[in-house]
Amino acid sequence: MTHNFERFNLKAFLIEALKENNITLPTEIQERLIPSIKNGHDVIGRSQTGTGKTLAFLLPLLDKIEEEKKATQLVITAPTRELAIQLYEVAKRYIEASPEVITSQLIVGGTDRLRMIEKAQQQPHLVIGTPGRILDMLKERAIKTDSIKSFVVDEADQMLDMGFLEDVDEIATRMNEDLQLLVFSATIPEKLKPFLKKYMKNPKQVEVEAKVASPKKISHWLINDRDRDRVELIKKVTSSIQPYLAIIFANTKETADDVFEVLRNEGLNVDCLHGGMPPRHRKKVLKKLQEAEIQYLVATDLIARGIDIKGITHIINYELPKELEYYVHRAGRTARAGWEGTTITLYGRNDQLSIEKLEKQGIQFKYKEIKQGEWVSIEKRQFSPRQPNPNAPGALKGIKKSKKVKPGYKKKIKKQIASKMKREKRINQRKG
Repeated sequence: MTHNFERFNLKAFLIEALKENNITLPTEIQERLIPSIKNGHDVIGRSQTGTGKTLAFLLPLLDKIEEEKKATQLVITAPTRELAIQLYEVAKRYIEASPEVITSQLIVGGTDRLRMIEKAQQQPHLVIGTPGRILDMLKERAIKTDSIKSFVVDEADQMLDMGFLEDVDEIATRMNEDLQLLVFSATIPEKLKPFLKKYMKNPKQVEVEAKVASPKKISHWLINDRDRDRVELIKKVTSSIQPYLAIIFANTKETADDVFEVLRNEGLNVDCLHGGMPPRHRKKVLKKLQEAEIQYLVATDLIARGIDIKGITHIINYELPKELEYYVHRAGRTARAGWEGTTITLYGRNDQLSIEKLEKQGIQFKYKEIKQGEWVSIEKRQFSPRQPNPNAPGALKGIKKSKKVKPGYKKKIKKQIASKMKREKRINQRKG
């Protein structure tokens, strides 16, 4: 039986590696991009997480590497250290299947800089890393650009958000004019377009939309905070589920640290991961995740995109993300490889508009609450405004009408008190 990837005329070792990884059918983005990348075209791939874009560029680019040439031919950048490590691990699985030696190097923070320079000077065929570190190696002239044929910018919109686009721009300026540039991004913001125009020559643009807002196997639950402190609510939520692995998302490093402390004090098997932590600690936490040594992870959106962690059964949003598209990225961490998943979101009265927007995108929420440790479905709760509308039906029920206070009431009260004291003084004098 002919393997589905064979029609792309990829090298035999790549086909064998795909079979070993039980990958038989190309995804839509792979179908549309592999031939163009093989033919040397510039590419803009717009797709959500989980569409198979990593192999869409890795397979044709590894296929083009000339093993006999001891020179760096391919550079891939990712916005975070964690994503770069993951890309490197995927690439390693495929190049290790090659009968000829293909050399590679990971260039990220948290490793010895001098050793990194020495290894880069040996001109590995493939370099994967973060923009700042790769630029550092170029400035040191450890990586030679004259042999680089292809340059990949992964998660470009995240690069922009994190302020790395200037580094990426400077890397691109140091490359050859006939460089093949491949840019992958979930969205194409306006601020990214000048960079694309500057370096790309008639790029093939492919947009792969998710067929639904999130996989069908994900249940989306909403639990109301009832205008109370969410710390107590997160304790109730975590004590009411039995996850294989749950990721609790917070919007800031400070909130993530606070939630982590609360859950650790509750005696849960919990760890924390965000960009404010040292690289060594982040690497240690990721390793523990891959080896299923953690049951709860509190994190920021650092790991909402790109990073593949197996066995996530629950996503808990301690708060809705400020950029709503990240809701889908967060939820997409679960229900992978045949698993089912549940996304639980804590929300308040200020989140009503955001929830309505997500519902319009096709996400079907179930409203829940916890009663005596059990999850119970409830009707959608409509918030009454903090200042009741007197014309709304039933708005005044149970609310006492406040008495109108006339101007100058304080002076009048003081006058009445003084008059009363005088009267009592006179009565006491008469009795005396």
